[in-house]
Parts: sequence; structure tokens; C-alpha cells
Amino acid sequence: MSEAAIHSVTAPVARPELLASLDPLLREWLPRQRWFAGKGRPVTGFSLVTANELLPSTAQLGLLHLLVRAHQPLTPAQGAGTQPGDCYQLLIGVREALPPHLAPALIGHVEEGPLAGHTVYEALHDPRPADVLLEALRTRARVGELRFERDRRQEIRGDLIPRLITAEQSNSSLVFGDTFILKLLRRIVPGVNPDLELPLTLALEGCPRVPAPTAWMAADLDEETYVLGVLQPYVQGAVDGWELALSELAKESEPAEDGCRGGGGFTGEARALGRATAEVHTALARALPTVTLGHVQMERLVDGMTERLATAAQAVPALRPYAAGLRTAFEALADLASEGQTWTAQRIHGDLHLGQCLRAPSGEWSLIDFEGEPSKPLAERRMPQPPLRDIAGMLRSFDYAAHAVPGALGSARAGGTPVPAVPDWADICRAAYCAGYAEVAGRDPRADPVLLRAYETDKAIYEVLYEARHRPDWLPVPMAAIRRLAASP
Repeated sequence: MSEAAIHSVTAPVARPELLASLDPLLREWLPRQRWFAGKGRPVTGFSLVTANELLPSTAQLGLLHLLVRAHQPLTPAQGAGTQPGDCYQLLIGVREALPPHLAPALIGHVEEGPLAGHTVYEALHDPRPADVLLEALRTRARVGELRFERDRRQEIRGDLIPRLITAEQSNSSLVFGDTFILKLLRRIVPGVNPDLELPLTLALEGCPRVPAPTAWMAADLDEETYVLGVLQPYVQGAVDGWELALSELAKESEPAEDGCRGGGGFTGEARALGRATAEVHTALARALPTVTLGHVQMERLVDGMTERLATAAQAVPALRPYAAGLRTAFEALADLASEGQTWTAQRIHGDLHLGQCLRAPSGEWSLIDFEGEPSKPLAERRMPQPPLRDIAGMLRSFDYAAHAVPGALGSARAGGTPVPAVPDWADICRAAYCAGYAEVAGRDPRADPVLLRAYETDKAIYEVLYEARHRPDWLPVPMAAIRRLAASP
């Protein structure tokens, strides 16, 4: 497809009938998507931010790119009324009739407006619209407010077969011929997105632990830039750290021929992953400014942790007996800060866990998904923070993996405490990870136990609240950590 084949739709204000015709279909379809952030609250309406035609809807196949804002009632904690709503990126295919293999992608049948008589569907399930996106990136196309950019030093072939990855939660990804992966952000916010900013920075710094962006999509609106997607090399044959850890745990939990259990299969990987994390942290510290956190900054940090504990304890009664013990982790950090201790903060990953790490067949580890926690404001996600926040997230991830095997969760569902099938697995991996980190960074994370405990405690509290709301069967996993952390000196 040539760049000339990509057409721009009339400005949104001239096409209100387009959104009006899609409105009843989107109200039903959008809340069912895994990446929709406003679950549990009805959608009261939509406003159109942009509408662009990547393939003209008058043809046999049309492709619309929409940015729409979904309006929803405020929660009781937010007050009365309706909030402006989150902005979502939608790629909508348009056909007269949907082929059987695209039936799962159906959004609905349009009854009125410019698309009346057509069927609309989630276009990412369809190879042809996916090809359109890759071609736009390859040719550096401009479509209305949309801008497709690429690193001119990297070639993008146009004959790569696309496939949609179905396992993601907050975003969507397309793999092109085992060569590239295009991550499409779903909830869109203005500003510099760390999912593009930090990999570009690390590429310029020569850090090999993060796939360098090949191309990216953006929209320029009201003098603000909205990052829409990032194309990166696809690590063929790679397995993420979570799946690899569970696989090794399954092997280790099976008795060997001599009647003993296997052991130590993931220790070397944990150590290598610690080294990879330290390489990323040291590269970010070289490339981007660092700041010193003193008493005032740490007081704000501790206040935030304490407030999150209070909120979680109010929502989850099981947490309340441990609140006083957990609070001592934050009080100890505040005491150190008041005595004059300072900490260095820098740009970090922001949401690091085993699932955000890829191990290539060569054995090399990569870190991916630098978006941070999508629920937090972009400005907060881009703030310098102590590297120990990332490390605490990874240490909690080892603990989750140890308790995720069927035997442990089975005991938890029966009302008991989850017991890892491989005793001490998490402790051994946590120690190996910290030792590997120290080999590169020159300082063991365990040398700062007060800050590390505070971040681990804060993360475990977040996990309790999340599991109570979304996966009650998993609640015993973070609660086991809560009991340990509340009893720590």
C-alpha cells in the first residue's frame, strides 16, 4: 500500500454523525474489553477526539482510527457528577459483511449515519488493517493528526505476516513475521510516554537490555503529543520470566528418581536477571538527571505509603490486624530521613516484575514495557525514584511465582496459608537476584534494608487491594507476605 492510499477523514466537528452511529455499539463493546479501565461504572456517552480513515470506508474494506473519550459517573469517593473520562485508541474495521473467521472481533451492525448497513469490528484481528499500520510506519505517513515515525537506520519490510497477541491486559500487540512487535496503547494520555522515551534513551546509551524502538505512532492535538504505539524488534523464541519461573518450579517440585526434589534451576536465571536490571538502571542514571531525596521528599513518600495502607485496610478487613506492624516499616524510613539520611532517585522501569522480562534463546535477558503503572498519572510515572522500587517489585514477583503453583494455591483456596511446593525457592531466587544486581551496580540492594522493606510493604499492600477486588482466590498470596512484613523488626 502506498502512502497516497491513506486518506484523512473530515475534522471531527464536521462528522458528529459518525460517533452518534457508533455510540450504542461502543457502549456495549468497550466495557467488555480487557484494557478498558472504567469497569464497574456505566458509560454515559462519548466525545470524539479524532477520526481518521486509514482505508476509505467506501471500499470493500474500511479502516477507521478513532480517539474517543468515554464519559462515566464519578465514584462515591470522587463525588457526584460525571468525569471527562479516559481517552481510548480504537482501530475499527468496516465491512459489508464479516467473514466467519472474524466473528469474535464483531463490534456490531451500524443502522444509521455514514456507515449505515455496514458491520464494524476490532480491526486488529484482521491481517489487512494490520498491514496498513506497518506500511504507514514504513513510509512515515501523515494522516490528519496522526504521525508515523521510524528510525531511518532500520529497515521495515512490507511482506511480514501479522498476528494479534491475545494475552495482554492494558494494551494490544501485533507481531509481524517474528521480526517486529507493535504495541498499541489503548488508554491515551498527552505527554512524553516513558514506553517510548526510555527505550529510545537506552538505545542511544548503547544498553542492549531493552529492544530499541524501530518506529512509533503519535497524534498531535492541541499542541500536545499523544504516543499511540511503539514498534520494536521481536525477540523470537523468547519466554517471559513468569512463564520460565513457573516452568522451573514445576520441574523442581517433582521428586527426582532418588526421591529428592529438584533444585536450583532458576537461581542462575535470577542472578542474570539481577545483572540485567542493574545494567538498565546504571544506563538510565548516566543518560538522565538524578536527584537527591532528603527529609522533605521522603516525608511525602512516607505519607503516600501510609495513606495507601489506610485506604487498603478500610477496603480489606483481613488487612486490619496487621496495619500497625506494617506502619512500622514506613515509620522506620521516616526516622532515617529525619536523621539526615538521603537517597538518590533516578528514572526507573516503574512496574518491574517477572512478566516484564524476556529471556532469549541465547540466555540474554531483556526488560520490556516501560509504560509504568497505567493507572497512575503520566507525570508521576516519569518522576525520578529510588531504584529499590523496581527491585522490590521483582522480589515480590519471585514470591508470587513460588505461591502460584497448583499445590500452594490449592491450600490457600481451602482456607489455609499458601505453602510453596519448593520450600525456600523465593528466598533463594531473591538472594541470587540481589547478588547479580550488586555485581553490576557495585552495591547490594539488601544494604538498604529500611527503604527496601518500605517498598516491599507498599507493594504487598497494593497486591492485597488488587486481589481482593479482582482475584479473591489469590488474596492469600500477598497476605502471606503481609504477615511476614508486619512481623519484621
